[in-house]
Amino acid sequence: MGIFEDYVARIEEACGEERDFIVVFKYDKKGEVIAKILEKARIEKSISRVIFELTFRNVSFRLYGTGKAIFRNLKDKDELKNVLSDLLL
Repeated sequence: MGIFEDYVARIEEACGEERDFIVVFKYDKKGEVIAKILEKARIEKSISRVIFELTFRNVSFRLYGTGKAIFRNLKDKDELKNVLSDLLL
């Protein structure tokens, strides 16, 4: 199985002017996913360790303790997949 089959439940594109993507991680893997992402990304802001404002390779995103992330201003789904691959490997 690949990285996406292991960790990602679904990817949705958010409505609006900017290209934002909502990534929902598998419930049983959310703790592992959050730990991997926090290890690699730079924490800009943390609210009660439940919501994290992060940056990774000039991509800004918000990670929630519920196992959801919102990536902002990406060109397309391929760019999102590249960022996720680097974060989750």
